[in-house]
Amino acid sequence: MSWNKELLGCIAQLVGLIGGCCWWNGQHRPQMKILFTKKQTACDHVEDLTRIIAHTPFYKQTKSVRSNDETILMDTTFMILLIIVQTQNINWLFRSNTTIRDTIISVAEAALNDEVCLSGYCILGEALGDDLLKDLKIADNISDYFFHLLQEAWNNSLNKYKQIPIELLLKAFQTLSKNDSIQQRTASSNKIPLFIEMSDQYPVVYDIIWALSFNQDIQQQLRSNSLFMSKLSHLAQQGGNEQMRKITHGILWNLEINHQDRPISQNINQDTFDIMISYSHKEKVLCKQLYDELTKSGYRVWIDFDQMHGNVMDAMAQAIDQSEIIIICMSEQYRQSNFCRAEAHYAFQRQRRIVPVLMQKHYKPDGWLLFLIGQLLYVDFTKYEFVRAMEMLSKELKAIHIPDINITPVQPKQDIHVAPSKVTITSPKISSSNIIEWTSTQVHDWLLEHNLVRMSRLLNDSDGRSLVYLHKCMDISQPEQMLSLLQEDSLRLINQNISLIELSRFHSMMHQEKRLI
Repeated sequence: MSWNKELLGCIAQLVGLIGGCCWWNGQHRPQMKILFTKKQTACDHVEDLTRIIAHTPFYKQTKSVRSNDETILMDTTFMILLIIVQTQNINWLFRSNTTIRDTIISVAEAALNDEVCLSGYCILGEALGDDLLKDLKIADNISDYFFHLLQEAWNNSLNKYKQIPIELLLKAFQTLSKNDSIQQRTASSNKIPLFIEMSDQYPVVYDIIWALSFNQDIQQQLRSNSLFMSKLSHLAQQGGNEQMRKITHGILWNLEINHQDRPISQNINQDTFDIMISYSHKEKVLCKQLYDELTKSGYRVWIDFDQMHGNVMDAMAQAIDQSEIIIICMSEQYRQSNFCRAEAHYAFQRQRRIVPVLMQKHYKPDGWLLFLIGQLLYVDFTKYEFVRAMEMLSKELKAIHIPDINITPVQPKQDIHVAPSKVTITSPKISSSNIIEWTSTQVHDWLLEHNLVRMSRLLNDSDGRSLVYLHKCMDISQPEQMLSLLQEDSLRLINQNISLIELSRFHSMMHQEKRLI
């Protein structure tokens, strides 16, 4: 049964009033705590609001401008849904409830109103995560839509697209830029020059470029722009804006090549730690508990409570180089943090032992974080009481044979002095003489032993039989065809190009392997 005209107008204005109140006061939005005292209340509201936008007469009457009650209702309903996504930590609901997800996709893609479409795409980008965006095949549509709006707004004398300010568009794209599929579309659409052009006027663009710079193709595009590279180097040395300096250091770090060859500090023997805790500062309270319990057990633990200053990337690298195990505290905030991503990737490159722990209820690792932890088991601190979860973590740590030694206070260092040193890689412990019997772990170790880093990522879940089958396929296939197929898989699975040199070395090492059947 449809609402009559008077009731529709009344509801539209009331929802608009609530939406305006929620939007007030920017990111802090204390009003949301009053509206949604419990998570379940927020979930119920999402389901109710979804029923409104799914009502065919409403979205079919939506106009390009706010000229009728249906358009006002749809616009403000989408706005409230977006605010809920941004503040209530219930992304899991949008990922698990296909009705909500599909409704938002269908309405956003069919909407004539730009505000409705923009809010819908922002909801999907915030809530779904990289893997679902790929599976639903909507990442390219979202990217292209944002590129169009950004280009139009940038060319406009008021820096607006219609009534949408470019600052709002950039803030929305800042979240989207964390997704690998969005990064790849940015690279293939050659939009880096546009972002570089906007960076002088809008500092948020630097954080967007930092996120995008995890993509290998974008790294090449940035390196080829000598003027921008000089500008980054200059900004990294400037005082004053600590946050801008951190971001530029982060971009420059991503543009370095071969972090695995980075020299290790000479002081590594006197300041060695059993564990480093890598976390997002939103989980600081729980991580402080974790730190306290580990130090009580005698572990020497490195953790950054006060947020590092100076060249934070060098300080991060030193902390990882001087730690045996990296505990990764997984959450949505961790996945979206550029710094956490750089930290986790460097630990992976340095072949540190990674122990993941789950810090956010309902969160399931996806995107780059899922790839990084692979098949590793993790301790769920949201499922068990803290004491029980700590017992499980302690068992995991003891299995890695860390010695129990006393804690040493840790102060992050701003100035890091390094001396040339070579990282050694221990030989894999392969009990079987037959490659076909190797486990995926043994395959991974063998690939790393021969410095086949990208192949180890690409073949993350492959056992010995898969390795032999791949080698035989390479023998009987045309080289160009095989390279093309592997290149497609590499871009899809690890968001990196496969090196022809590394592929050739893999082929050669397999031929030399005497245990091959």
